[in-house]
Amino acid sequence: MEASRLISCREDVSSLFPDHTLGSKHEDLRSQFCSVRKVRGDGNCFYRAFCFAHLESLLHNARALDRFKDKVMQSANDLSRAGFDESSFKDHLNTLLDVVQQCQQADEEEATLLRLFNEQMTSDSMVQYLRLLTSAHLRNHADFFCNFVESPNLHAYCHQEVEAMAMECDHVDILALTQALDVTIHIGSLEGEDLVHHIIPEGAEPSMHLLYQTSHYDILYPHPQP
Repeated sequence: MEASRLISCREDVSSLFPDHTLGSKHEDLRSQFCSVRKVRGDGNCFYRAFCFAHLESLLHNARALDRFKDKVMQSANDLSRAGFDESSFKDHLNTLLDVVQQCQQADEEEATLLRLFNEQMTSDSMVQYLRLLTSAHLRNHADFFCNFVESPNLHAYCHQEVEAMAMECDHVDILALTQALDVTIHIGSLEGEDLVHHIIPEGAEPSMHLLYQTSHYDILYPHPQP
């Protein structure tokens, strides 16, 4: 049952790797993080993990949740400025706002958030909005981002690689989305011999922690501060 979910319940971080693969980087990961939520590897894992982890970090801060709702509502202007017709994003925007509102009104916020993110239509709609917002930010700041895109042009890249569901995200997309929502993210990577940490943007305090390995993202939870 758990394996079929879009986002899992929290599990011990050691569930990420079989015992026989334990190396120094896995020990480093286990020493810094206690648990993980696994995200389905369907090409949308970054956006789904990002959205869930950020909302989860805000659940017990009513003022921060209201600020996030305001930010999302204002982001509609960014999509319009980038040339998106309101009909292409209004339903997805409303889905995201409705999820926030349901969590605000719920007695068990985390359980409500997890339930909504495991409803395929609701979850995918939120992912689609973040994809459109990422594309809009790239387009609205084309002079900067065109330097990092290898496609024929930025417009083609956004249409083919960012807006389309199930397309894996690149570093430039992560940078654009964090800028668009003014969110700081920490990504731990197991790709090399050592556990490598990336803070985007650098020097800020992250609101979420994700793990990157084999083109996939899961959500990490640090050990509680003593």
